[in-house]
Amino acid sequence: MYVAEKFVSINGESRRAGQPAVFIRFRGCNLACSYCDTKWANTAQCPAQDMTVEQIKEYILSTGITNVTLTGGEPLLQKDMKELLSVLCDGKLYVEIETNGSVDASFTKKIKNPPSLTLDYKTPSSNEEERMYMPNYELVDTNDTVKFVCGNKADLEKSLKIIKEYNLDKKCAVYFSAVFGQIEPREIVEFMLEKKLNGVNLQLQMHKYIWDPNKKGV
Repeated sequence: MYVAEKFVSINGESRRAGQPAVFIRFRGCNLACSYCDTKWANTAQCPAQDMTVEQIKEYILSTGITNVTLTGGEPLLQKDMKELLSVLCDGKLYVEIETNGSVDASFTKKIKNPPSLTLDYKTPSSNEEERMYMPNYELVDTNDTVKFVCGNKADLEKSLKIIKEYNLDKKCAVYFSAVFGQIEPREIVEFMLEKKLNGVNLQLQMHKYIWDPNKKGV
């Protein structure tokens, strides 16, 4: 499995934001979102360490951190991901997969102690919305999160349409996230209040406020 970087930091997003986490970032992605902040990890030219499932597990356990985030790139493209999840999801670790919404994630639900999916829906400004694999939004449950990264009002409106169409706010956690530097968080808050989005969360990329927004390994 091709690991672009591995590190310990705080979780800057989603359900366990603000908690210590160990991150495994895999190389390679099948999308090219306009607002992507990890483009450097998405190409085959990105330097990466070829690690076995056992080596990844050993590294994670060596950190003493029990929140695990598998990210990318697109982690579900890794051919040994099912094996890795079967090893990590032992009930002792909290395993989260950050996935871009374009890859069939249904196999994760067949794993004992399944991981928590943080499933993106790529909004119109990403230029990749047509690539979404819509059955993913049917399978999410209370263990999962759907995240809408929004850069403008049109993104917010489309996010609301998908939330309602798939009843997401009743099935899983739902988060709005601002494209850093493109939309003011207050605009998202005003939209949430206007639409009375009970149970929907605003998240900011916490790590970008603590460290330089372009810093790796955090």
